[in-house]
Amino acid sequence: MNNDRIEGNWKEMKGKIQQKWGKLTDDDMDVIDGRREELVGKIQQAYGKSRDEAEKEVDGYLN
Repeated sequence: MNNDRIEGNWKEMKGKIQQKWGKLTDDDMDVIDGRREELVGKIQQAYGKSRDEAEKEVDGYLN
């Protein structure tokens, strides 16, 4: 899934993403605002994961 599709479906995906990564707050979701790189960074911070781990999780979830 490319970044345009994430942004285009953000309102629909927002709730599902918060279910998957429960530590992400509403404020985090506002900052992410459909941007993949922001999502990866917030997951990395919230869960103490490496960038590679967070990217793999996001890619796996979105594909």
